[in-house]
Amino acid sequence: MEVLLEKSSPTSALLKIKLVRQDYQPNIDKTLKEYSKKVQLKGFRPGKVPPQVVQKMYGKSILVDEINTLLSSTVSEYIRDNKLPIVGDPLIDREKTAAINWDSTELEFEYQLGLASEFEVNLAALPAVSAYTINADEKELNETIENISGQSQFAQQTHPEISEAGDMLFGELTQESSAFSTKTAIPFEKIKEELQAKFVGLVKDGTVAFDVQDTFADESAVALLTGLKKEDAALLAGEFVFKIEDITRSGKPEMNQAFFDRVLGAGKAETEEAFREQVLEIIQGNYAREAQTILNRNLEQTLLDNIHIDLPRDFLMTWLFEQNEGKFTMEQIEADFDQFAKSLKLSLIKNKIAQQDDIKVEYNDILARTEAMVREQFGMYASAMGDQMDETIKRIALNYLADKEKGRETYSEMFNLVFDDKVLALLKSQVPTESKTIDVAEFKEIVQGFNESK
Repeated sequence: MEVLLEKSSPTSALLKIKLVRQDYQPNIDKTLKEYSKKVQLKGFRPGKVPPQVVQKMYGKSILVDEINTLLSSTVSEYIRDNKLPIVGDPLIDREKTAAINWDSTELEFEYQLGLASEFEVNLAALPAVSAYTINADEKELNETIENISGQSQFAQQTHPEISEAGDMLFGELTQESSAFSTKTAIPFEKIKEELQAKFVGLVKDGTVAFDVQDTFADESAVALLTGLKKEDAALLAGEFVFKIEDITRSGKPEMNQAFFDRVLGAGKAETEEAFREQVLEIIQGNYAREAQTILNRNLEQTLLDNIHIDLPRDFLMTWLFEQNEGKFTMEQIEADFDQFAKSLKLSLIKNKIAQQDDIKVEYNDILARTEAMVREQFGMYASAMGDQMDETIKRIALNYLADKEKGRETYSEMFNLVFDDKVLALLKSQVPTESKTIDVAEFKEIVQGFNESK
């Protein structure tokens, strides 16, 4: 076997592989013997079909399979042993392969390789990166508490005698002509705006009559009201009568111990002042995480701005087209190529940083990161529920990583998150930062600028 690399540029190379019969014939002979034992052919006892007969029947396909296997391992080993900075996958010359005489004693194959140009990563030479501290003020605190108070799980519910706009009405919906009857609820916001006045001023045990098809905003509301499927609810017609059995009104909760406990957890705050202090800490913590996200983006952009890497554009576009099996046109691939190239360069830089500093990702790291992700999704409710949430969060994390349908995909996703976390932690420890304290409005402008620059 001969393997020869011909570089035509810093980002392009041709890998030539020449095979002679001795390279693949032993494995072919072995496979033929195995086939002889398994093939059932009329006129021969099971397991006694001569190899030369099997050769005539399956020889060509066995030859092609064996050579494909040999080529794949040869290309991979050559790239690994020579530490080639490959981008994309090697592309075999299909025209030359199609013209091969498989009966020849010498077979030649060519692979086009895409390479990233050589580059160095010197973190000490990078310029300072802006690191923000966001100062949440009294206005932000008041708006947050207002939003919390308006959420249904914290709202204070009362049961007034007379209905007002925004109430929830509970009772029995009937139609005498069709003998229809069901217990149900009428959410005020589902009623058409021009008809809402009809449902204001109603009293318990009172009734209201309406056309079920003309009163509500959409067919989904009618289906929910009647408890029927959409297609069945659409068949209802005429006037219905609703007898009110209860009126429920949600209002802002009082700033009392029960409210503090529901939001923060039992005993976490005993006064409004302590409650506001802890909510402010949560707000500051949320903004601190968002500031870290901005810092991460700044660090990544600094790497891209200061470390130059050339990529084989034409090769990668061809590779992307083949990888996607025609799902995207070359015009679509070209339109998105710059974003792809940016992501690829960043990945190459991070991999080199990890290699230089021996960064490794272990399973326990992945599990811990998955638990943290789950905890973030629960938000302040995880803190409010205390230690009893820990086992639940761990169970959800384990199930997420062991998902039968997306197991490998989710594991790979979390692996990449942990890898990024570790690389970014190293960057934060070695790249100089310039601290800046800004208010919420300034921070939102920075975030908007980042989003627009994507």
